[in-house]
Amino acid sequence: MSTSDSRPARVGVQLQPQHATYSQIRRACAQAEELGADVVFNWDHFFPLYGEPEGKHLECWTLLAAFAEATERVEIGALVTCNSYRNPQLLADMARTVDNISDGRLILGIGSGWFEKDYEAYGYEFGTAGRRLDALDRDLPLITGRLAQLSPPPTRHIPVLIGGGGERKTLRIVAEHADIWHGFGDAQTVGHKHEVLDQWCVKAGRDPLEIERSAGVSAKDPAGSAEALFAVGTRLFTYGVAGPAYDLAPLRDLITWRDEHNKA
Repeated sequence: MSTSDSRPARVGVQLQPQHATYSQIRRACAQAEELGADVVFNWDHFFPLYGEPEGKHLECWTLLAAFAEATERVEIGALVTCNSYRNPQLLADMARTVDNISDGRLILGIGSGWFEKDYEAYGYEFGTAGRRLDALDRDLPLITGRLAQLSPPPTRHIPVLIGGGGERKTLRIVAEHADIWHGFGDAQTVGHKHEVLDQWCVKAGRDPLEIERSAGVSAKDPAGSAEALFAVGTRLFTYGVAGPAYDLAPLRDLITWRDEHNKA
């Protein structure tokens, strides 16, 4: 069903907040907007995921508030927030605040968490993958409920993006709670996940086309991987890049592909 999605192709960039100063990240954020990206993401970790393990790293949500002030047009969000790191009621308030700062450009990207070093260093219980997914399932309604109580309210329905590909739990949670699903892998892998997600949507009583499909693209061949992913129903394509240099040339290529594709 997702292959019949009439949405146009959109392009995102994940500016990984590692190995860089804030001024370098801010410059890349402004450049991404100037190039024509639709979404600028960061991620929610406390240490670099690769490179020097104790290298420079900045926190996700305070950085998103800065993105909101540094840009005017692009949507912004985390790819993705770790549900375990913040009380769900507090996270809702943070999301509402960044939504207001950005005049309605926030995407609430969220997942169950996986990077054990973050948990150990900051004193969070790591537990098991299953229990972290159960917590995400429990907390998403709490986030939605708190958003409905806040004053001033969000400026719009804040889209919820859920990342992860587990077929028994994660995709069920996506079907029940998400506006966007972000997956990983090549077109064949992602296409299979789409089929599973479509089945969960039917069980949840939702039209599968209500959920926009998102995936990362290859930095070596962004347009080629985007074309293959588009054919299986993906509509939001994200290029990930680390600091400090933030090479946005592949993003430029991806934006060119998007514009040509959407004209056709």
